[in-house]
Amino acid sequence: MADRVLRGMKIGAHSLENDEGVELAPRLHAQYDCPNGHVIRLPFAAGADVPAVWTCRLCGAEALLLDATRPEPKPTRHVRTHWDMLLERRTIPELEELLAERLDLLRSGVLRGRKSA
Repeated sequence: MADRVLRGMKIGAHSLENDEGVELAPRLHAQYDCPNGHVIRLPFAAGADVPAVWTCRLCGAEALLLDATRPEPKPTRHVRTHWDMLLERRTIPELEELLAERLDLLRSGVLRGRKSA
């Protein structure tokens, strides 16, 4: 087994390949301007769709592509509450009737509150 050991190399730490004769894919450099004054330059493939907005890595604000117009914001969805979902299933008069029935049962003693253990 000693004759199969690689000597003088850190396995996985260094590559024996070099960059001679390697052509990189065509690229374009996009510049984004942050509203807080930061400038972001990013390389993209020549055929890639470059987004008009990029998040600034320094402050988290939305940086706009140089010479681009801000895209229209996507419509936001209304957050439904429990009350909204209840109103999808029942009308207000139905809810008032159910409340009155439950209050009558509670007052008559048929329904008792649970005691905590």
